[in-house]
Amino acid sequence: QVQVVETGGGLVQTGGSLTLSCSVSGLTFSITPMGWFRQAPEKERERVSCISRLGTDTYYRDSVKGRFTISRANANNTLYLQMNNLKPEDTATYYCATVMQVRNGFCAGSQYWGQGTQVTVSS
Repeated sequence: QVQVVETGGGLVQTGGSLTLSCSVSGLTFSITPMGWFRQAPEKERERVSCISRLGTDTYYRDSVKGRFTISRANANNTLYLQMNNLKPEDTATYYCATVMQVRNGFCAGSQYWGQGTQVTVSS
């Protein structure tokens, strides 16, 4: 069975940095596009960033461009999200998920999800 496990969340001050990790098992990670999503209290879940299976295509929502970097280590079945210059509006539960496609700056679909990791940015 597929397992997706996020780690790395925490409490950080405005302007700080965090790196989220996502460990995936039960599927062939190297051929699976991946993405990070987030959901703040009383808000809809939103797509943050996605990466193609080889890392050649990426997607970022406008609000995180230039601050967040998605990457993957296929040899270790691990996805990362480096988050710099964090803002209070980045506060949310962050989820890792497999996605259907990442191409030409677009990201579509989702299938297997982790349980989420909390990121809190204090002002």
